[in-house]
Amino acid sequence: MKRHLFVRSLVTAACAAGLLHALPAAAQNYPTHPVKIIVPFAVGGPADVFARAIAQRLPDVLGGTFVVENKPGAGAVIGTDQVAKSPPDGYTLLLMSNTHTVNETLVPNKPYELLRDFVPVAPINSSDLVLVAHPSVPANNIRELIKAAKEKPGKLTYASSGTGTPYHMAGELFKSMSGTSILHIPYKGSSGARTDVLGGQVNLMFDAVTTMTEQIKAGKVKAIATTGKTRSAVLPEVPTVNESGVPNYEATIWLGLMAPKGTPPEIVNRLNAAVSKIVGERELQQAWEKQGAVPMVMSPQAFDKYVQQDIQKWAKVIHSAHIKAD
Repeated sequence: MKRHLFVRSLVTAACAAGLLHALPAAAQNYPTHPVKIIVPFAVGGPADVFARAIAQRLPDVLGGTFVVENKPGAGAVIGTDQVAKSPPDGYTLLLMSNTHTVNETLVPNKPYELLRDFVPVAPINSSDLVLVAHPSVPANNIRELIKAAKEKPGKLTYASSGTGTPYHMAGELFKSMSGTSILHIPYKGSSGARTDVLGGQVNLMFDAVTTMTEQIKAGKVKAIATTGKTRSAVLPEVPTVNESGVPNYEATIWLGLMAPKGTPPEIVNRLNAAVSKIVGERELQQAWEKQGAVPMVMSPQAFDKYVQQDIQKWAKVIHSAHIKAD
């Protein structure tokens, strides 16, 4: 699916420039004052890095000023709620990820609902994870790992950066689709989880490809499989979970922009065309490819459907695994 989107991006981005000039005059004047992109995650993480990459380029396409503000806390709920309560005028946007689609089921008492209080604007990109194992684990590929897990249910462990994070949900999806029992060890961040996998205190971890590639090449962990539908450009020699015995498995980190419900469609369309144009730039695509990120291009309507489907996908995993928020 991601590669299909990558190919489509070239065509869609080529049309985006024309769309920018086909909107009503009111939307063509947007923005007339600074636009805030609220990132409900900490500074330095993937969401922050890619939000700033987009914010830096939007003025070249739309004019005006785009400013990134980090508002982390409560599993992304604090910053997201701030955007939900902002005027629906296009001047406060949300940088969201699939943490938000997981939270729709995992955190039912939030002060907002994603598709009730927001309108999808545009996706940005997706990144694969890589399943790694400490060298002491008696498995070198997915089939061997499944065999080891079934021989001793609950004996193997996997670390994550916390309940409901993409690292955790990748593990739960794997367990559900492979019929295995592997014990989840949650941490308060990815650094502690990674350290304990490298030290052998925990057996396995689903981690960002770019973060773990250096450790793989140094022989400190074994790469078992990547989590996209196709092989990662960063680790092309590593097979996917999907091709290694768990058909249709896919668990990525993806990012996008949303706006408060009621934002004028003309502004939503103008932002969508601008983001599509930016992620369609070959120079940007090449830079992101080195980081393991694949550009995503969709219309607002297609992105809305994508978000709905992702909510449903993770709801099934959460219910079947009886996952509860910390």
